Amino acid sequence: MGSGKGTRVSTVAMWQNRAPIVKRRPHPSGRTAGSAPAYARRLAIDAAGRASTATQIASTNCDARPEDTPIALIVVHGISLPPGKFGGDAIERLFTNRLDPGAHPFFASIASLRVSAHFLIRRDGALVQFVPCGQRAWHAGESAWRGRPRCNDFSIGIELEGADDVAYTATQYTMLGGLVRALRRRYPIADVVGHSDIAPGRKTDPGRAFDWTRLERTAGARFRSKV
Repeated sequence: MGSGKGTRVSTVAMWQNRAPIVKRRPHPSGRTAGSAPAYARRLAIDAAGRASTATQIASTNCDARPEDTPIALIVVHGISLPPGKFGGDAIERLFTNRLDPGAHPFFASIASLRVSAHFLIRRDGALVQFVPCGQRAWHAGESAWRGRPRCNDFSIGIELEGADDVAYTATQYTMLGGLVRALRRRYPIADVVGHSDIAPGRKTDPGRAFDWTRLERTAGARFRSKV
């Protein structure tokens, strides 16, 4: 999770090569042996930057990307609200500026933040979209990648409901892999990194519990660790 318009340190891995209106879609189930679930296989990103199988919840915490700025980076985040607790609607409330600061002691310190991400993948693999990919979501905060600052300008932020030291679920990896594939088909994605990779020393998510090799398998792309 980031802050402002611009932001935890993990084993760095990367992949080389933009009034809440809620549209709820059923969460399909079932798969053939060795294949991704149907909902992940048919996931596509349309010309407006919306994911076909995502629940759409509009966040106003976004703005226009700079002109002539291709989307070249995917940033994987981890988030849980309250910290270490899963479920509930606190993440949605944070990203839509409706978080009650009195609902939990931790919320008072973050309720005033204006942050968002393009996508959230819940523990059960459900996909939520807050910002169209063509818009700039406020997820990275102060950040840089390959010497290029302001990663929000050229990246897509994907939040996984989780914590640095808690294993992410199989359905989250499946959905994340399908989403990465779909984004690659639509945009010239060059790298997939963690929040800690673009804001080292300040952010640690998605944390040591995140399995980059597993994402490599589900996304059908090779990753290379950086020493």
